[in-house]
Amino acid sequence: MKSVAILSLLAGSAAAFAPSPVSNAATSLKVSADLNGMVGTSAETGGKIFDPLNLSDWIPADRARAAELANGRSAMLATVGYVFPKYFGHFDGSVSVDDPIAAIGQSDLQWWAQFVIFCGTIEAYKYRQELDGKSSTGGGEPAIDWMKMYPADEKGRKEMELKELKNGRLAMLGIAGFVSAHFIPGAVPVGPGF
Repeated sequence: MKSVAILSLLAGSAAAFAPSPVSNAATSLKVSADLNGMVGTSAETGGKIFDPLNLSDWIPADRARAAELANGRSAMLATVGYVFPKYFGHFDGSVSVDDPIAAIGQSDLQWWAQFVIFCGTIEAYKYRQELDGKSSTGGGEPAIDWMKMYPADEKGRKEMELKELKNGRLAMLGIAGFVSAHFIPGAVPVGPGF
């Protein structure tokens, strides 16, 4: 009886390693038509639209791209702001630490008010330019291009838009890593002092 039980257990566990039947059915992601032709598909995404959660079914593609660009631009600035005090020091004023998270709490209320007003002014200017037919997300004349760096030819514009998108995506991951490493020491393998 004991040997029958052992044999049945062994037979059952061996079935776990048997090959399963392979289905030849092809699968594909359902992609919103709004995403076709958008900048952002390249080698990192396998030349395809990356939308595994089908968010494009719920959010208009142009609004999602505008949000991605805005968050990417903010993350690029945040990454510079996180690294700058650690390697170059900080400006004179009420902030006396090199730790960016602690510096947030040490900043004067007046500084925060100026920062919010400055950001609101830039956003209002962008909004006004968009009402005049300019774009802050690519695909037309730029809303803000004070340095005249936006290329005139279509190929150069697509290339610059892709670079901005990729740098923004990288910065979003970077600042998330910095903040995670700050609150969970040793959780993110980055250089010393971060």
